[in-house]
Amino acid sequence: MENTKTIDFSVIEFSQSPGPRYCSQGDDSGEMFYHQELNQKFAEAYQSGNKLRVILDGADGYASSFLDEAFGNLVYDFGENVVRNSLIVVSDDEEVWKTMIFNETIPEWEKRRKNNLSPKLTATHDKWFRIVNGELKKEVWK
Repeated sequence: MENTKTIDFSVIEFSQSPGPRYCSQGDDSGEMFYHQELNQKFAEAYQSGNKLRVILDGADGYASSFLDEAFGNLVYDFGENVVRNSLIVVSDDEEVWKTMIFNETIPEWEKRRKNNLSPKLTATHDKWFRIVNGELKKEVWK
């Protein structure tokens, strides 16, 4: 019997109206969502052996670039296997977003990670988590 719990997090806790890909492009960006919310919440779930369920429903809508940036950074910092094993995405309103994240974003960003193609940063961010050589570390990554 598994003791894994699921921790729920709704994107609308970050913004009712998620914005563009990068901080430099406007408010409530995918980059900002990742650095202010998703990275920390995912790391907490991962450290405790739980799964993070991210609920996309209820927001005004998403640019595909917002989702790609947020969930792509997650893959870059934690790796495809960890993300697939520890992330649940709920998108009953628009099933296409969940499909895009798992079928396009995750594999594409895993290739970037393996090729050391770092994500673009358009703002200064506080320390964030990343798995390095099997160890979870928190720092400002370049």
